[in-house]
Amino acid sequence: MIDLTSALVLVGLLSIFCQYLAYRIKLPAILPLLVIGILVGPVTGVIDADQIFGDLLFPVVSLSVAIILFEGSLTLRFGDLGGHGSMVRNLCTSGAIVTWCLVAAITHLIIGISWEMAFLFGAIVTVTGPTVIVPMLRTVRPSTKLSNILRWEGIIIDPIGALLAVLVYEYIISTQDALSHTLWAFGKTVGIGLVIGAIMGYLLGIALRSNLIPHYLRNTAVLTLMLGAFAGSNMMAHESGLLTVTIMGMWLANMRDVDVDDVLEFKETLSVLLISGLFILLASRIQLDSILSLGWGAVFIILAILFIVRPVSVVISALGTGLNWREQAFLGWVAPRGIVAAAVSALFSLKLEILEYEQIELLVPLVFLVIITTVVFQSLTSVHVAQWLGIRAPKPNGYLIFGGGAFCRMFAKELLANDIKVCVADTNWDAIRSARMDNIPTYFGNPMSEHASRTLDFTLFGRVLVMSPYRQLNPMVTFHFEGEMGKGTVLGLSNNEQQQRPSHQISESYAKKLGLFADGITYGKLASWVAKGAKIKTTRLTENFSMKDYLEEYEGNLLVLCAFDSNDKLRMFTNKKTLEPKADWRIMSLIIPKQTELEAVSNPKEVKKIEEK
Repeated sequence: MIDLTSALVLVGLLSIFCQYLAYRIKLPAILPLLVIGILVGPVTGVIDADQIFGDLLFPVVSLSVAIILFEGSLTLRFGDLGGHGSMVRNLCTSGAIVTWCLVAAITHLIIGISWEMAFLFGAIVTVTGPTVIVPMLRTVRPSTKLSNILRWEGIIIDPIGALLAVLVYEYIISTQDALSHTLWAFGKTVGIGLVIGAIMGYLLGIALRSNLIPHYLRNTAVLTLMLGAFAGSNMMAHESGLLTVTIMGMWLANMRDVDVDDVLEFKETLSVLLISGLFILLASRIQLDSILSLGWGAVFIILAILFIVRPVSVVISALGTGLNWREQAFLGWVAPRGIVAAAVSALFSLKLEILEYEQIELLVPLVFLVIITTVVFQSLTSVHVAQWLGIRAPKPNGYLIFGGGAFCRMFAKELLANDIKVCVADTNWDAIRSARMDNIPTYFGNPMSEHASRTLDFTLFGRVLVMSPYRQLNPMVTFHFEGEMGKGTVLGLSNNEQQQRPSHQISESYAKKLGLFADGITYGKLASWVAKGAKIKTTRLTENFSMKDYLEEYEGNLLVLCAFDSNDKLRMFTNKKTLEPKADWRIMSLIIPKQTELEAVSNPKEVKKIEEK
């Protein structure tokens, strides 16, 4: 056993290692976090969460879950629901009740634990995990409708599962007139959670919209006020705080003219740290003897959850929603459990351990087995299931453009006019506002952020074009998306820094990713041409109007940007890629006013090949 300071530092280091490992192997981070937690806990005894935190363990877990739920609810915008809100509503109400009751009955019958413990376990595993669903959806690429249903369900059902657990807990600890006590406690919890959450969300939204809070205090103020609402709500009604913070976050996310992007970016960083540390600490508390004592009964329970409970819940929830059997089958297959299930099970396990309740030692191991099995099994099989069902979206052919300058907006509009999906991302609000006025899909903020990964549908984008003036951020965006989407998927403009002094030179690996459109085409050069009246135009080639004729017509006063081949496939011009446009191709170019001097705007290899012909 190491000293407490070293143990805390070790948890942080292991958290970062697990997150990085998950990023490299393209699997949810929960898997390495759980494995490491078990290794450093019950296997080696290096970390003892109870000794590290003592009586503070329960408050730390409780506050961490509140922050995670609040951050998740900030991404829930009603506009994303579209026409499938009824399915989300059903999954989080009737579907949750079906899951709760079936799991409780199956658990009681198979391993013989008390009905109270069985219903507590059933309540906890009604929740799914948004922290594992989102990375899974990115890999599986189902339809946007199915992605939104699963994402919304994962966040909304977390506090609902927690409330069901509260309901069972109140029943367990009641010494007399348990039913009326439980119903009163449940009604009080829901009522206070809804009221306090709505009031605090509205007041905080007014403060943010009116700039009553200085910018440098916004993140800290939102965090502390949220935790204050959580604690105050819990004081008025036992465990109502989880619902309070969820309602509070949803209210802020959907309030008009309230910018929560800065808050989200801060909360994302905090949530990643909390999720990582919590999983390791909670997994370190698992007793291996308790897992072994579950025997084959645990296997049968997990199989029932996967192949009976979830499908039945989805089928009942889908009644009257219009979802076809393929969509229902996919929803019935994907329901991984995550951090909230682990944290809530730990919360109530800690409470009932104090009361020396029988069989409570089985709760956490059983929940963690469900988490591990659902995450591993569904992560490995969901792509194949989606392909078999025929609901996997085609390989993305859209373009994410980082940079919202005038040229980027012109280029995006022309791509949209040619039926190419486009999204312009920028951290400059004026650029985003101008793009929205042109009806261009946008993302305001850092496209590398966790918020972007949750709110942007990356299944639509197969390539990223880096065309921003932010020289410090461009390389980071380039390498981030190349790591996420694969080699050759990111192209950027030249920045002419190869010729500058050594301290400003760029790496060779980064330089190979530059050269979009042609050599020497920089953001400044494009902005200058657009300011002088340059326009983007798409022209179709024919047998009588070849690429050579096209270049001659404009006398070199054009920059060839991209081409659509005879199959409507978009091909980008670069300084390394030589294209041979043929009849029936469409060429998109930036047309420069003739009075403007144009230097080396065409791909030299392309021009040379055309001239030779």
